[in-house]
Amino acid sequence: MILNSSSLSLLLNYSSSSSSSCRLREQFSLNGMYQKGDVILGGLFEVHYFTVFPELSFTSEPQQLYCEGFTSFGFQQAQTMAFAVNEINRDPDLLPNITLGYQLYDNCQKLGVSLRAAMSLASGTEKEFLLDENCSGSPPVLGIVGDPGSTHSIAISSVLGLFRVPMVSHYATCSCLSDRSKYPSFFRTIPSDSFQVRAMIQILRRLGWTWVGLVFSDDDYGFHAARSFHSSLSESGGCVAYSQVLPKDNRPTELQRIVGEIKSSSARVVVVFSVETYLLPLVDEVVVQNVKGLQWIASEAWTSSTVFHTPRLMPYLGGTLGIAIRRGEIPGLRDYLLRIRPDDQPANNPGKNMGKVRQFWEAVFGCRFEPPAGWVEAGGDVCTGQEDLRDVETNYGDVSELRPEYNAYKAVYALAHALHDLLQCVPGRGPFSGHRCASLQRLEPWQLVHYLERVNFTTGFGDRVSFDDNGDALAIYDIMNWAWLQDGSVQVENVGVIDESAPAGQELTLDEDRIFWNFESKKPPRSVCSESCPPGTRVARKKGEPVCCFDCISCAEGEVSNTTDSAKCSRCPEDFWSSPERDLCVPKRVEFLSYQDSLGISLMTASLLGALICAVVLGIFTRYRNTPVVKANNSELSFLLLLSLKLCFLCSLLFIGRPRLWTCQLRHAAFGISFVLCVSCILVKTMVVLAVFRTSKPGGNASLKWFGAGQQRGTVLVLTSFQAAICTAWLVSASPTPHKNTRYHNDKIVYECVVGSVAGFGALLGYIGLLAFLSFLLAFLARNLPDNFNEAKFITFSMLNFCAVWISFVPAYISSPGKYADAVEIFAILASSFGILVALFGPKCYIILLRPERNTKKALMGRATTKT
Repeated sequence: MILNSSSLSLLLNYSSSSSSSCRLREQFSLNGMYQKGDVILGGLFEVHYFTVFPELSFTSEPQQLYCEGFTSFGFQQAQTMAFAVNEINRDPDLLPNITLGYQLYDNCQKLGVSLRAAMSLASGTEKEFLLDENCSGSPPVLGIVGDPGSTHSIAISSVLGLFRVPMVSHYATCSCLSDRSKYPSFFRTIPSDSFQVRAMIQILRRLGWTWVGLVFSDDDYGFHAARSFHSSLSESGGCVAYSQVLPKDNRPTELQRIVGEIKSSSARVVVVFSVETYLLPLVDEVVVQNVKGLQWIASEAWTSSTVFHTPRLMPYLGGTLGIAIRRGEIPGLRDYLLRIRPDDQPANNPGKNMGKVRQFWEAVFGCRFEPPAGWVEAGGDVCTGQEDLRDVETNYGDVSELRPEYNAYKAVYALAHALHDLLQCVPGRGPFSGHRCASLQRLEPWQLVHYLERVNFTTGFGDRVSFDDNGDALAIYDIMNWAWLQDGSVQVENVGVIDESAPAGQELTLDEDRIFWNFESKKPPRSVCSESCPPGTRVARKKGEPVCCFDCISCAEGEVSNTTDSAKCSRCPEDFWSSPERDLCVPKRVEFLSYQDSLGISLMTASLLGALICAVVLGIFTRYRNTPVVKANNSELSFLLLLSLKLCFLCSLLFIGRPRLWTCQLRHAAFGISFVLCVSCILVKTMVVLAVFRTSKPGGNASLKWFGAGQQRGTVLVLTSFQAAICTAWLVSASPTPHKNTRYHNDKIVYECVVGSVAGFGALLGYIGLLAFLSFLLAFLARNLPDNFNEAKFITFSMLNFCAVWISFVPAYISSPGKYADAVEIFAILASSFGILVALFGPKCYIILLRPERNTKKALMGRATTKT
């Protein structure tokens, strides 16, 4: 569909004069500049900032409005577009054999004027349009560069988007314009506010500012930026201390209230999304109330504005950090800008109608073309039009900071490259239905949009230009800092870059050492509602206050600060415990009866001492094995008893050291079997004493016959084998295992062996106790035998000691925690073993070593004879 005057007749107040033509009822009075070409590009710029509306009487046709208040910045942007068009026309590689023209209009910073200008560009300004059945011909303009205002672009794109007329803005940043469903043909060479907000959030996070104030203008730009900033700051963990809207009418009471809020807030950082027009009255009120000590963060709309760089304002605004559009360089632009002349020759005056160059000329050179009465007499100069702009320093001729101008330059080239790609289409291989190509003679706007979406080129400055799926350009910003020098001048320094195309985590480059801080400390301020909670504490939100305002509460024992959720403390893993500062989890202290602590060393020494004594006694008995004392009452059992006692002493070592599966299984089995072997020997010894006593009486020889050495060994073996069977069944069914016990101490791991089966452990101890009780009972019955058989007395004493120790062991073992339970069991083993060793072998060693005269058969029998 070709956009023509008939398509927009209702929108632009056209009427049908006949069935074959449309006639324009009235033309708008617009400031503009025009250059012929095969293809025309439109442009909308802010050259004036004040619009004078005619008085409406409603009785006669109103007069046309007109604009005042010339601004050289907007005029410079318009001239930059004209320069880009002429530069493309001179390029033999880009659009060869095609001459671009332009139709540029001034929007006077008014939506109504901007919309009228856009409609004039889209529909053409011919007074009469003849309808053609073939509907051939190209649109009045191929595309529009502009509008610089977000509100203007929203309104214009809402209409032009219906006809898919491409519009490439160089300064409209509202994130709402990224909605392709509403604005399908809108593009821009300036990043969206959503990127700008993300850039600001990165700066705030880098400098640790989580508590900030927000001020924004009462327009689409301000509201959308503020909404995006609110959500993004909240997601990053920051908070907005206050949010204020700048009044359009500059009401003093409202400005006083806003500054009062800023002054009373604890936030030391103020983020402002606004143009300089709305912001300047607020800054004046800041000066009146003398509000210093603030760090201002400027949006791209006022970062580069020099209106604030005055000695009156810089004590308050010095050190401002701002997001600025990417600066570029355009060779040859300065010479082009300085060639304009205020004469009537179109060739020498490409901007005459656009900017009322005479007004600009008079302002720059301080002269008058038509001097009022008394002007010359007062020393005033008369303008000749031959003055040279190169002789004066003006903002208009300054090309050192080309930012919106550079974006306008890229917008023109984007349209040119899209058209170039369109014309390079090979017939039969086109991107449209039926593999058709577009033609310049029957060009439809949406076809150019198709190529504009895929444009990709690099400027002479080295910047790549392309658009994403939303029509947004690659986001890259300069970070600017207002340095207030000692001589009172202001220098805007580039202190960093934010490049969204950089790898994740490397988007922000900020040279903090170059930043001028307008504070006595010459350091960045602290701007937080509550200081970060120290390690070992958690955040407790304050009811009714932002999440950045909180108290810090210490974590409980066993908990540490949570690195991902500051409102919670993390429980340490099972084998870890919180440090005293509660800032990290440290391995729990490990406790078991070790060979390094004093208790373990003492018990180990006693065990080895007992084993050594057994070895010594065994050596003595071996040395004197043929003596009566050793041979009495079955020396073989004595040697076996000494060996079992030695095993009892040594098995206690299995209870020392870190419990492991094999030690847990072996310690109780070795203990049980060793003690049963020991007690079995004692029981058999007691039975032998009784048998010998019975042989001393008439007819008693038969009892000793049936209880000889073989039967004694067999009895010991059977009794011991039964204990071995108990241990085997226990280990197979429910084996003891090592266990990490944390019931006793939260900050300590007690390594212990759990018995597995209480029944198995009970059967083991019960069997030992049964044998010991039988030995004690038999020995007790034999206590009054003659002296030469008085070993029963020593057995009685040893078994009494044995039973007392193990009866005391049960409650002590149950009530002892951790390693002390092992110590109690070792003590019981050692006490009972030493009792048996001393009671049974002490008297014999005494006779063998100290009273050898009694170690004879005669002496032993003599004592018996004396008794009788």
